Amino acid sequence: MVAGSGLLIMTVVYILTDFYALQTLIVPLDATETADNILAGEGLFRMAVYGLIIVIILDVLVAWALYVLLRPVNRSLSLLMAWFRLVYATVLSFSLVFLVIVLLILSGDDYLTVSGTDQLHALVMLSLNAFRDGWALGLVFFGLHLTLLGYLVLRSDYIPGILGLLLIVAGLSYLIDYSGRFLFPRFDPGISLVLGWGELIFMFWLLLKGHKISEMKNPDEASR
Repeated sequence: MVAGSGLLIMTVVYILTDFYALQTLIVPLDATETADNILAGEGLFRMAVYGLIIVIILDVLVAWALYVLLRPVNRSLSLLMAWFRLVYATVLSFSLVFLVIVLLILSGDDYLTVSGTDQLHALVMLSLNAFRDGWALGLVFFGLHLTLLGYLVLRSDYIPGILGLLLIVAGLSYLIDYSGRFLFPRFDPGISLVLGWGELIFMFWLLLKGHKISEMKNPDEASR
């Protein structure tokens, strides 16, 4: 199924991009080491940026596939659910600009004539933090998407209700984490790290059972 396959590819690319590439290069609270790492691993950093572009494209594809999947439940709410994911993808797209700015800052000696090395390294760290904060704001919309997705799954009669509950819990955990982080900068409970696995479980179900959804929707036709 398109949604399950898209989520699987997205998960793999995201792990390679964020957990491997970006977190390998970025050293929190150490602007100089971070800048040196990016300069030494510029190819890896550029691949990370391109990996996030692939994630954004897949987000659009998954939004469409989930809309088609759940349109029989409620057309209007399914469209709204898809739009929340598209808004999240749009915010992430704009946030990527800050990673491009990092590459521009470190691209040559021209900027050194305007600012010293320490200032440039500080600008690199500022841009990286702006990227993370922008992505975090986007995850508020992602939380709304998951919550609405869970509600639609719960109302459907062809997807197990437990998956809907897990998606709702995941969505609410994202909303609490990232709304709270923006409103209260020192607020970081990490609830989504514990409760935000609903979409991953839903992905595995789609990969294993998604091809049978048409039969679940129309059991009478399937028995003929």
